[in-house]
Amino acid sequence: MSLRRWTLRVVLLTAVPASVAAQRPSATVAADFIYEEAPFPSAHASTIVETAAGLVAAWFGGTEEGNPDVGIWLSRHDDPGWAPPVEVATGIQEDGRREPCWNPVLFQPSRGPLLLFYKIGPSPRDWWGVVRTSSDQGRTWSDAIRLPDGVLGPIRAKPVELSPGTLLAGSSTEHDGWVVHLERFTTEADTEAGWQRALASPGAWERTGPLNDPDELAAIQPTILVHSAADLEILCRSRQGVIARSRSTDGGRTWAPMSLTDLPNPSAGIDALRLTDGRFLLVYNPTTRGRRRLAVAVSDDGRSWRPGVALENAQDGEYSYPAMIQTRDGQVHVSYTWRRQRIKHVVFDPSRIE
Repeated sequence: MSLRRWTLRVVLLTAVPASVAAQRPSATVAADFIYEEAPFPSAHASTIVETAAGLVAAWFGGTEEGNPDVGIWLSRHDDPGWAPPVEVATGIQEDGRREPCWNPVLFQPSRGPLLLFYKIGPSPRDWWGVVRTSSDQGRTWSDAIRLPDGVLGPIRAKPVELSPGTLLAGSSTEHDGWVVHLERFTTEADTEAGWQRALASPGAWERTGPLNDPDELAAIQPTILVHSAADLEILCRSRQGVIARSRSTDGGRTWAPMSLTDLPNPSAGIDALRLTDGRFLLVYNPTTRGRRRLAVAVSDDGRSWRPGVALENAQDGEYSYPAMIQTRDGQVHVSYTWRRQRIKHVVFDPSRIE
């Protein structure tokens, strides 16, 4: 998808630190809201993906997080912009009761259908994993497929594809403290029906972990950085005021003891990726308290980070739970919660970040 079609509807942001603000005008390509009006007052936890037909974004929306009316909403980006949001999943059960939906994650494998993972349940302590598939770039969706017992799917951030048909998802549980684990999914299917059968099959999933003792280091919602096929790293939301990390040198089969970084984290969701030029990006709230600041940091090695792009720096409100991808044209797209009212979308050129 060419960014020539994007209108420069840049939303002016409040003041940012000079080291970041000086880069923003040249790095930022466009910024907009995915919708201006919607039939729900509250929105949170967006996800974004590129398909052959363009961008697709999803989030959970309803009266308030955790209420039974909260469903998964989705918008596709076609010329001239984002289509009105549509509800593509609810938590309605066979007995008629309705549970809230949570944390959608969109992912397009190199072969197979577009995937929409999400959770259903009264709270993060006792939710369960669900997935839907689409063979037409998100225009229509399959019925809900419940994941096997003990499998939640990617809990907040996108999975990574280790090889065609093999996905590694960062996951976590909260019913007995904050605990991180990894879930590996493998299939040789190349049809939508084959993927659906595999996604529902316990034999297609392998769980690794727990990776932390919640009494010593409480962490959830890992995002995965790929240094090489064997060398993987996770960065996690934590309750310790900073981002937690762990590293694997065998392709995610085993992991080093979890440790703390010096990157601040106010117990809020993060996302990260490796750019096609080999550098790494992290989008996070760079503070130990509150979610009023949101920024992108850049690293050459995934260990030492420096300021990249300031997304928000406000005196009040919440700007959080970012999702980040690099599209085929090299641009980086970030979607995130804007004051729990809307989902904001920012595009920037990583080649213009020092």
